[in-house]
Amino acid sequence: MKIPRFFGLRFDSHVRKHSAAARQGQLRLFFYSRTLSNASAETFESLHAASFEDKGPELSPVVTSEDKSDTEDDFSAVPLENKNASGELQNQVLELSPSQLSTTIFGLREYPDRVLNLVQGLGFHGIDMENLSLAAAVISKLPSPQPTLSLLKHTIKVSNLPASSILDSLLDSCRHLKSPKTFLFDILIRSFCELNMPNEALETFFLLKKNPIHPKVDACNVLLNLLLKRNMREAAWVVYAEMFRLKISSTIVTFNIMINLMCKEGKLKKAKAFISYMEDVGFKPTVVTFNTLVHAYCLKGSFQKAFEMLDLMKKKHINPDSYTYASLIGGLCKNKRLEEASDLFRKMSEDGLIPSAVVYNNLIDGYCNRGDLRSAFQYRDEMIAKGISPTIYTFNVLIHASFMEGKTIEVENLMKEMDQRGLSADGVTYNILINGYCKEGNAKKAFELFNEMVRKGIAPTKVTYTSLIFVLCKLNRLKEADSLFQKALAGLSPDVVMFNALIDGYCSTGNMKQAFKLLKEMEAKKLKPDEITYNTLMRGLCVAGKAEEARKLLDEMKSRGIEPDFVTYNTLISGYSQKGHMNDAFKVRDEMLNRGYNPTILTYNALIKGLCKNKDGDHAKELLEEMVRKGITPDDSTYISLIEGLGEDANEQV
Repeated sequence: MKIPRFFGLRFDSHVRKHSAAARQGQLRLFFYSRTLSNASAETFESLHAASFEDKGPELSPVVTSEDKSDTEDDFSAVPLENKNASGELQNQVLELSPSQLSTTIFGLREYPDRVLNLVQGLGFHGIDMENLSLAAAVISKLPSPQPTLSLLKHTIKVSNLPASSILDSLLDSCRHLKSPKTFLFDILIRSFCELNMPNEALETFFLLKKNPIHPKVDACNVLLNLLLKRNMREAAWVVYAEMFRLKISSTIVTFNIMINLMCKEGKLKKAKAFISYMEDVGFKPTVVTFNTLVHAYCLKGSFQKAFEMLDLMKKKHINPDSYTYASLIGGLCKNKRLEEASDLFRKMSEDGLIPSAVVYNNLIDGYCNRGDLRSAFQYRDEMIAKGISPTIYTFNVLIHASFMEGKTIEVENLMKEMDQRGLSADGVTYNILINGYCKEGNAKKAFELFNEMVRKGIAPTKVTYTSLIFVLCKLNRLKEADSLFQKALAGLSPDVVMFNALIDGYCSTGNMKQAFKLLKEMEAKKLKPDEITYNTLMRGLCVAGKAEEARKLLDEMKSRGIEPDFVTYNTLISGYSQKGHMNDAFKVRDEMLNRGYNPTILTYNALIKGLCKNKDGDHAKELLEEMVRKGITPDDSTYISLIEGLGEDANEQV
């Protein structure tokens, strides 16, 4: 920082290295004596005399190269010199106690830039709350609010004082200066907001009324915006009502924030009506106003309303921007209306708007979800051709889709391209890769990637561990899976999905005792089992020939408010059919129908197999005809069961 010609300042390097001593005792400063202003010369003269009494000339500093590098971070310091007694410039060390510093700041109250230099030179170290507040009050006179904002944010962070104490200290400083500055308290509210401290900002807003000081609308807008981001909607309405009561006039920013608030509350009709109110009080809606509503309608899936807002924008001669189209295209893609999204994308280009990476990513994601990788890669190629660099999100979407289609070579090519573009894999990338290789059964590659992400300092998540536990279970490496599960528990709170993966492993190997032990452990951790948990346990019991115990689990599911699905019923039907208990199997089938689930090919195959096992070929053939009538095509399993069952029946008749 360049030192103003009127006030040179350097911080003693010894004090820099011993800041604790500086905080406990005095502040040591180098002053360029000749540069003091007339207004503060008297103050410095008295302090100078008191500070250097009986200390002699040996206090003149010797500046080493190390000292210089230390100090130049804050100042472009002028050379420190010792001059002779002929009246030329002499530099000396000046020690200031907190009270002396207060006197110095007060003496420079008409020179906020000099006070700023002083505080910056000290680096905030060792300055007490009273002097920080006094300095902030003086510095707030500068044209830019940024220095005051920085000082107040620092004060808030290091003081650990409640908002009321900081406010009181600032108020005392303003009274001492006899020049109360409302602007200073606006900056205090903004400081709390930028530090993401909404409760303290709110407290300050309401305490100011008692003084009485009314914040300006800009400070109110910053507060409203933070409350909106933190989802403190009720508090936002209270602040808005208080603004109205205090006659703090709203701006277009205020109206846009409140429209956004109403949209987040789902009150889109009121939000739309608010536009008319804005216009009635003399404010014209902007593109931001309409974008907020368009985005909200798209999130809700109300695309007709969203396009109505688009038409209204045009009628009011407000041109849609890239964000408008991004919201519409993104919403359409999420709702699988890709043709409409593509048409709108072309319209966007026709209007002369340049699509952003977000727009391309939405289209790529949409076509990947449809399984149309060809179109997805075409959009990727187009964005590159237009000079828009793919983001890590672009690659993550394409890598995931390629895995889903079993295109491992494409995955490897995408990883190479990422590296060539200087993009580093993030946690999402690693989870996609690990999950993809786990589903392929490639545990070796999955664990190589796991070790790589850990080396890079990327923390594994529950998703990471679940994928690895899954592949170990599929490979019957239950001991390793359990060990990894315990490792995950040491640093993470497991979720139901992670438990389900290990439960499935034990059920697949027939270790139902350990599976039910995990169920109890899950419940002990206050995790509620879901339908997948019960389906897995029921399958394990049915494979073990314990269909009746599986039936009890179905009853338990319903008693706990967990809705059985078609997998639940098919599992139990299969269990009874394998045992030849066809009356029980058909009872479950009837319950399934009563709950609104249509039989699937798995349902029919299980029933046909059970009937054939019981040598009830006629009934089996009736089910075959029924499934065909319902449009379900028999598969190999269906015919094998019929051939085996009917063949045995024919042999016995011979």
